[in-house]
Amino acid sequence: MTATPAWPPASLPRLFVAQPLGPGATIELDGAAANYLGNVMRLKPGGQVRLFDDVSGEWLAEAVEVGKRRVNLAITDHLGPREAVPDLWLLTAPIKKGRIDWIAEKACELGVARLVPVLTRRTIVDRLNLDRLRAHMIEAAEQCGRTALPGLDEPIKLEALLKTWPADRQLLFADEEGGAALASVARPGRAAILIGPEGGFTAEERSAIRALPQASAIALGPRILRADTAVAAAVSLWMAAVGDWVVD
Repeated sequence: MTATPAWPPASLPRLFVAQPLGPGATIELDGAAANYLGNVMRLKPGGQVRLFDDVSGEWLAEAVEVGKRRVNLAITDHLGPREAVPDLWLLTAPIKKGRIDWIAEKACELGVARLVPVLTRRTIVDRLNLDRLRAHMIEAAEQCGRTALPGLDEPIKLEALLKTWPADRQLLFADEEGGAALASVARPGRAAILIGPEGGFTAEERSAIRALPQASAIALGPRILRADTAVAAAVSLWMAAVGDWVVD
C-alpha cells in the first residue's frame, strides 16, 4: 500500500501573525514577513502557508497575491487549536546580549509559559531589549511548531518578586551551594525556576529565597554551569519530571 503523504506538508513556510485568524479571513503581510515569503521562499499565488496567532491555534492559508512588498493570504483550513502549555515560569537574571537571546529562544523551544527577567545584586546587565527577545521567541515558535507564545515580562527586582510571590506556585531555585535533585521536589502544577547571575546569589538573597515557603533549592549536577546552560538543564529536567515531556 502506498503511504499517504502528510497533509499539510511540514515543509510549508510557517509564520506567526499578530492579526486574528479565523474561517474566511484574509491576511495582508508586509515588511520582513512579506520579504521572507516572496523573496526568500519564492511563494507564488496558490502556494500554501501555515499561520498561528497565539490565540486560535494554527491555520492553513493560500497566497492570493504576491508582490515585492506585500503578500495577501486567504485562510482555508483550521489545522488545530492553541496548544496547552505547562504553567512553568522561567525567572532568570539578564546576561549579556547573545546569551540572553539564546535563553529566550530555548525557553520557547522547551515549552516555558512565561519568561521573567530578574534583577539581582550581582546582575551586570540591567537593560534589556524586550522587542528583540520577543522576536527571538517568535522565530523559535515558528520553527519548533509552538502555537502558544511565552509571555515576556518587564525586568523585576528579586526583592519585589519575592514579596508578591503567589501562594500556589512552587519556586525551584538553582543554588550553587547545593540542593535536592529537581525530580525529587518538583510537583505537577504551577511552578517557576529561578536561575541567578554568573556570580550567583548573595548570601542575603539566598536566605530571602529560602525563607519563602514555596521555595525549594535544587542542584544541577556536580559541575559549575554557566547561567544559560543552567536554564536549559533545569527546564529540561522539570519538563521530563512533571511537564509535557512525561510519557504515560
